Amino acid sequence: MRKIFLSVSIAAAGLLLLSFPVIAHHGAAALDTGKEITLKGSVTEWIWSNPHCFLKFDAKDDTGRVRNWAVETQNPTTMTLRGFSRTAFKVGAEVTVTVEPVKNGEPVGRMLSVILPDGQKLIAAAPTTPASTPPPPQPIR
Repeated sequence: MRKIFLSVSIAAAGLLLLSFPVIAHHGAAALDTGKEITLKGSVTEWIWSNPHCFLKFDAKDDTGRVRNWAVETQNPTTMTLRGFSRTAFKVGAEVTVTVEPVKNGEPVGRMLSVILPDGQKLIAAAPTTPASTPPPPQPIR
C-alpha cells in the first residue's frame, strides 16, 4: 500500500512540474504593452479555434499602405462568454479594432476590443499595462 501511495504521489508531482511550462507561453513579452492602436478595416478571416481565436483584417497604416493584420484573442469558450461567436465576423465586413501591437512593428497583436458594423462593441481583453492588471482575488469569507 505504501508503494502505491508513493508512486501516485511521484506521478502527481511530475504532472504538476510539467504543467508550469504550459502556463508560461501566455506572456506578453512580444507585445508593446501600454500601447494601443485603433484601426478601421475589412475582415479577411475569422479563425474560431483552440487554443486561441484570430481575426485577420486589412487596414491602412500611417503611410496609407494596406496591411493584413492578424490579431489574437482567447479561446472560443472565453470569447463566447464575452459575446463573440463563430459567426461574429463576415468576410468583407468593416470593423474598428483596438489592438495592443507587437514591439517589432509587424501587423500582429492582441485584440482588446472591436466595434462591429452594427455599432456593437465587444471587449476581447484588458490591456496588459501594469495599471490595468486586476488585483489578485480576495479570499471568500
